Amino acid sequence: MRTLLLVLALLGPIEQLDRDVAGAVQHARRPALEGPMRFASQIGQPVVVIGGLVVVALLEGTLGAGTARVALVALAGANLTTEALKRLTFRARPDGSHKRSNASFPSGHATSAAALAWALGRRWRKAAPFLGLFALWVCYSRMYLNRHWLSDVVVGVAIGILWAWLAWRWLPPQAKRERPGEEPPLAAAEPQPAPPDRVAG
Repeated sequence: MRTLLLVLALLGPIEQLDRDVAGAVQHARRPALEGPMRFASQIGQPVVVIGGLVVVALLEGTLGAGTARVALVALAGANLTTEALKRLTFRARPDGSHKRSNASFPSGHATSAAALAWALGRRWRKAAPFLGLFALWVCYSRMYLNRHWLSDVVVGVAIGILWAWLAWRWLPPQAKRERPGEEPPLAAAEPQPAPPDRVAG
């Protein structure tokens, strides 16, 4: 009972923060931003994501295929988690739409963007900041278009990063390197010929 009361006590400030942020974001909408924000949301479609991973696998050979495999596993796990939570919470979207199969909490776009950014950024470290900014762009576009609350996006990002981390741990795209100073395993020694028998004198 105490846990339930604590959860309810925390939900009030979170919902108020969601509404305050949503109001500020909608107030800041400008005609020049409509196109870029809609484009960012469209990038998260499954066909585009899978097509991008196929390109990664083809261009990077074996290592690229391993990275694509990690990203696909992360996306699968993250989206299954997201869809389950959507049906459990059945939260209405900021624009008023309210369907259990397409509920607001958490954001599927944010989940996928975060999972991809983490998995690909782990492979290409120099590109990680740009991938992170790209994920933030996708996340903000969902709030900008009045399709998600702030808490939807934050939880979606957390789910995506968690699944990407787990996928990388389970299916590393390359073998672990030897530690510095560690010698490679010795090959099996070839059998040495037996010494000749000594002739008794």
